[in-house]
Amino acid sequence: MLALARKINQSIMIGNDVEVTLLEIKGDQIKIGINAPKDVPIYRKEIFDQIQQENKNAVQEVDVSKIRDLFSRMQ
Repeated sequence: MLALARKINQSIMIGNDVEVTLLEIKGDQIKIGINAPKDVPIYRKEIFDQIQQENKNAVQEVDVSKIRDLFSRMQ
């Protein structure tokens, strides 16, 4: 992990397209701003972890023979 020290209104760049700016420090919280292209998803870590878990839960084993049977009946 890379750890960097920044002051308020200073930024770091991630690649060529993502800029992270330190906006505010209040007690034990910081506020950051993120400028990134619209096609770059940005999530809080706890939300990202929930999405990953839901995706894993949604995966089901599929009986290929049932799918084959369904397609053959549709033709």
